[in-house]
Amino acid sequence: MLREFEEQEPIGPAAHESGERARSRKRSAWEWIRFLLTLAILGLLLRSLVIAPYNIPSRSMTPTMRVGDYLFAAKWPYGYSRYSFPFSPSFIDGRIGSGRPERGDIVVFRSPADTDSDYVKRVIGLPGDTVQLIDGALFINGEEAMQVRIADYREPVGDASECPQSLDTQLERENGELFCRTPRYRETLPGGRSYEILDAGNTTADSTQAVTVPEGHYFMLGDDRDRSADSRFPPERGGGVGLVPEENIVGRAMVIFWSTDGSASWFNPVSWFSAARWHRFGTRF
Repeated sequence: MLREFEEQEPIGPAAHESGERARSRKRSAWEWIRFLLTLAILGLLLRSLVIAPYNIPSRSMTPTMRVGDYLFAAKWPYGYSRYSFPFSPSFIDGRIGSGRPERGDIVVFRSPADTDSDYVKRVIGLPGDTVQLIDGALFINGEEAMQVRIADYREPVGDASECPQSLDTQLERENGELFCRTPRYRETLPGGRSYEILDAGNTTADSTQAVTVPEGHYFMLGDDRDRSADSRFPPERGGGVGLVPEENIVGRAMVIFWSTDGSASWFNPVSWFSAARWHRFGTRF
């Protein structure tokens, strides 16, 4: 009687080689997963503790920062709080580390009214400072920040509505393109920190009540004074930020690593280069 042949596992050298290949594939898959996990953890630590990228979506810091700028912010200068980490873990209370912003620093922070979004402004008032604006002039502890008029800031605009409606701004056309000119000043803070600001004209925000900054808080202003919702306004989602608690500060603006004028198209790779504002790459703050 004939025995029916049963299918069996290969034996001998062939079986050994097959097992080795299977084990090798498993080791390779695990090593690849471990590499990706390590890379993800290192990226998370880098973004949380060292530097993080941000983009500028609004013009409140013009001319220092422009819409379409991409920058790195340093995390270590001011220490760390819950907002330094993804998802803002609530078990972290207060601030870890002794570093604090200096007057004139540009910082990334979370508004008290909108802790899900990142804002960027310039630190003007430190804890204990009294800050006031009078007809556009900035006073800190009763000392006026010197403002010197320099060349107007000239920028292309799509239509006249993009230029502030003010006697101090001007529209001009050149080679068929429309430009807006805004008065520009070099402002110098007590202590010598200097930077450029824009002042489109008289607005209700040009004069404020004197505000004494409480301990653990900071007074923020945008460099485009008439188009910035900052500490002159009460905290409101999508609006003013009020006085910013120090635990809401995320980091200090460091350098621009990319800048685009917004004309690029995903479907036209050539436009990625023509839209780049190469002269802004590497700009430090």
